[in-house]
Amino acid sequence: MHEFKYRGNELYCEGVGISGIAASVGTPFYLYSYKTLLDHYNKLRDAFRPVKPLICFSVKSNSNLAVLRALVKNGAGLDIVSGGELYRARRAGADPKKVVYAGVGKRRDEIEDAVRAGILLFNVESKEELEEIQRIAASLRKRVNVALRINPDVAPHTHAYVATGKGETKFGLDFETVYGIFASHKRYPNLNIRGVHIHIGSQILDAAPFEKAIKKVLGFVKNRRISVDYFNIGGGLGIIYSMEHPQTARSFAKRVLPLLKRSGLKIILEPGRFISGNSGVLVTKVLYNKTTPRKKFVIVDTGMSDLIRPSLYEAYHNIVPVRIDRDAQRHPEKVDVVGPICESGDFLAKDRPLPPVNKGDLLAVMGAGAYGFTMSSNYNSRPRAAEVMVIKGKFYVVRESENYGDLVRGEKVPKELK
Repeated sequence: MHEFKYRGNELYCEGVGISGIAASVGTPFYLYSYKTLLDHYNKLRDAFRPVKPLICFSVKSNSNLAVLRALVKNGAGLDIVSGGELYRARRAGADPKKVVYAGVGKRRDEIEDAVRAGILLFNVESKEELEEIQRIAASLRKRVNVALRINPDVAPHTHAYVATGKGETKFGLDFETVYGIFASHKRYPNLNIRGVHIHIGSQILDAAPFEKAIKKVLGFVKNRRISVDYFNIGGGLGIIYSMEHPQTARSFAKRVLPLLKRSGLKIILEPGRFISGNSGVLVTKVLYNKTTPRKKFVIVDTGMSDLIRPSLYEAYHNIVPVRIDRDAQRHPEKVDVVGPICESGDFLAKDRPLPPVNKGDLLAVMGAGAYGFTMSSNYNSRPRAAEVMVIKGKFYVVRESENYGDLVRGEKVPKELK
C-alpha cells in the first residue's frame, strides 16, 4: 500500500528514518515516497492496459514539480485546472499532447496560453466557455481540440463538497445542451469537438457510480449518433484513510473495462488521490500537552494552514508516533490533536486514541499526499511547510520551507502611509 513502515521503534520512508529527516529539515514538513507514487501509478496503468489509456495525473491533488516530474518521466500525462497548473506542467517537462484542461472558470489569458502550448484537449464546462475558446482559436488562427464535460447527474456517495457529478453542481453540461452543441458544431469552425468527459467526484469507494455514469454517457453517444474519438472517465478513486474498503485498481477495471472496450474510444483517466494520497505524510512536532476538565489536547506545530482537510471535510487521517514506546502503546488515551491556528476548527484529530506523547516528540499524519500542501495557506501569517521526497534511499528537499520574508514578498506600503 505504501512505503512508510516501522523498523524497530522508528517510522521509516523507503528505508530512510523520518526522525533523521526532521532533524535536518525541521518541522513541519511534507514527506513523499517516490516508490509509492510510482507503484500506485503502475497499478492503474496495468489494470487498464487492455484499453491503453492515457493516464493524466490530477495536478490539483499534488502539484510539486518533483512529484509531477516523477510521473511524467514514467509516461503519465497531466490533468490541469488553471494557468498556474499549465505553467507547472510545462516546467515538469510534460508533453502538451498529454495535457487535458478542465475547470469552470478558465480566463482568456489562460485559454490563450493553453492554445499556444498545443494541449491535447480542453474539457469544456459551459456554452459560453466554448464560445470563448472559439473566439480565441480564431484570433490565433488555430484549430483547437475540445471535449465536452457531461454532468451525468449521478450520486457518487462521497462528501458533498467533492461530489461533482450531480445535476445541482456547477460542473459540466446536461445531456440536451451537449447534444445541441454537437448538432450546431458548424458554429465553431476553429474547434474539433473530439471527446466527452465526466468526473463525478472524489474519494469514491465503489465502482457502481462510475458504471452508472459511464453507461449513461455511452448510451447517449450511441443513441444520438455522436461521433467522438475520446472518452475521459475522470478520476475520483478512493483510498484508505482509516477503515475504508475502497476498490483496487484491478477490481475497478474489471467492472468498467467491458464497457470501455465496447465503446472503441480512446480512454483517458484523471487519477489524483489514488496515486498521491498514501504517497505522502505530514510530519509535525509536539509543542505542548494541555489538560482541561473536559478534554486533553496535544498541541503540535502544524494545523489547518498546512492540512485543511480535517477542518474542511471532517476528514480522518491516521496519526502515528515517528518513534514508538512499546509500553506507552499499551496505554492510549483519547486526545484532540490540534494546531496553533486561532480557530476552534483547527484540528487534525478529535477524540483520537493516541499513546502518551511528550514535548518534542514527532508525529506523522498519514495519507497526506493528496490535497495537503496544494490546499495549504499562510493563514495567521504562518510560512508554508517544506516538501521532501525520498528516492532510492536518499531524501531531497523538493520545496524549501517558506520564511517570514516570503510572507510579505510583493507587498508595498504607499508613500502616504510612511
